[in-house]
Amino acid sequence: MRLVTYSDEGNQRIGALMNDQVIDLNYACVEMLHSQGQIRAKQIAEAYIPTNMVEFLQGGEQSLKMANDGIEFIRNGSSKLTRKVVWPVSEVRLEAPVQNPAKMICVGHNYREHILEMGRELPPYPVVFAKFSNTIIGPQDDIPFYPISEQLDYEAEFAFVIGKRARGVTQEEALDYVAGYTIANDVTYRDLQRRTIEWLQGKTVEGSAPMGPWLVTGDEIGDPAGLEVILTVNGEQRQRSNTANLVFTVSYLVEFLSGIMTLEPGDIILTGTPGGVGVARDPQVFLKDGDIVRIEIDRIGVLENRVKKVNWEE
Repeated sequence: MRLVTYSDEGNQRIGALMNDQVIDLNYACVEMLHSQGQIRAKQIAEAYIPTNMVEFLQGGEQSLKMANDGIEFIRNGSSKLTRKVVWPVSEVRLEAPVQNPAKMICVGHNYREHILEMGRELPPYPVVFAKFSNTIIGPQDDIPFYPISEQLDYEAEFAFVIGKRARGVTQEEALDYVAGYTIANDVTYRDLQRRTIEWLQGKTVEGSAPMGPWLVTGDEIGDPAGLEVILTVNGEQRQRSNTANLVFTVSYLVEFLSGIMTLEPGDIILTGTPGGVGVARDPQVFLKDGDIVRIEIDRIGVLENRVKKVNWEE
């Protein structure tokens, strides 16, 4: 299933994307329950399928089953719907699939070729840092380029989202705790990043985490190794690798991170970027106003955003 967060007339809701149509999960559930004679259909649907992704994921397998049941009810073509449930994807605005994660954890130096191009050795443990929810923008948003730097860089990232509370999880069971996978761009202000030995200030500028266009559930991906990752700028290939080249796999990262902290449904983990970032090229090349950054990952899709110079007031 491809889970989306979408906007319709300014209201953000969650849905499933099927055949270029968005099925509203909450509305589908309400209609299904109405058809079964449930008096409190709206309230039951709200409990199992809230209208934001984090709360939906908190419902775990029960919420996912209810969502699937609602989708099947709509796809079977009931003619007695009380409201509109399905929209052409062209008529809604797709947002980042997860809007307000409790945690957004990033892994640095996790592709072998990127580690080598940065002149470092393979790390014995994952390099971990954070971005915050203020950085998240969607697949139809521009990447804001604020006049605080001239070194705006791209980083294609394969990301996964936690689906149930995880603490002390082993690698063998790790993928059971993953709700699904998406694409992210860890946009980085390089000179800000390198002001100090800590990277945080270069990673947390508002709008520096384009994400989406949807969350592909884990059952559709299976083993997350072996997925091709490609980033282009204005059609020119800048990064290309495969998730098989990760030093620390998704399963390892779930085990490692859940040994440090409790991972919660909706937490997002960015697994690192391949070689080819702008700062490591010779000569260096950074993003500029109007550039189109496109990231494609096998079996997930395409995330494409335009860079736009803006002021803080905008």
